[in-house]
Amino acid sequence: MENITTNRKAHYEYFILKKYSAGLSLIGSEVKSIRAGNVNINESFVIFRDGEAFIHNMFIKTYEKSANYIPDERRTRKLLLHKSEILELSSKVAQKGLTVVPLALYFDKNYVKVEIALCKGKLLHDKRESIKKRDLQRSIKREIKVGK
Repeated sequence: MENITTNRKAHYEYFILKKYSAGLSLIGSEVKSIRAGNVNINESFVIFRDGEAFIHNMFIKTYEKSANYIPDERRTRKLLLHKSEILELSSKVAQKGLTVVPLALYFDKNYVKVEIALCKGKLLHDKRESIKKRDLQRSIKREIKVGK
């Protein structure tokens, strides 16, 4: 698995409850642009409509060398999930406070996959707590490094 991009903001903004792997319905020039690393998933989110899952606001820059069909950079793309996973996620999203956000985009063999997660939003004091934990871990690593 070759990692393309990650959504680092998601771990700060949300509690990750459960992770899923989903395929993406893409056009050939979009895959080439993703291979070049011209993609951003930080602002994107997942919605459910008519028993299908879609990812919104995922930015894929247009491929410079494509000539025939140039898709919109922020178009809605279909996620390829099993029906049982879609039903499970859509029923949990209907609950208050839960959402589905993409965490990472990667290649699995020659297929572009997105790692999505069922998440619950963090409050301000939760975010402060995660910052304190991160700073504590950094200082511990620094002390261990200096001690060697």
